[in-house]
Amino acid sequence: MRTKEILAQRNENVYLLDNKTVPLWEKSNLTIEEAAEYSNIGQNKLRELTSDEHCPFVIWIGTKRLIKRKLFDEYIAKAYSI
Repeated sequence: MRTKEILAQRNENVYLLDNKTVPLWEKSNLTIEEAAEYSNIGQNKLRELTSDEHCPFVIWIGTKRLIKRKLFDEYIAKAYSI
């Protein structure tokens, strides 16, 4: 796949997985970068929120942190400010 096609896919919030497109809003877990794009919350703020050991929407896989999208949506819906 050419670089321009990949960039076009990213601009539409769609990522390639085995030649199939998976929209961010359908993924179960998001990386910090994806969650920042999805929510319009900065990566540094997301890292700060997910560093709390009681964060309900983070899952650690070794040293990699992923954000559980559905729980993240619920957290945002209930939050007054972040």
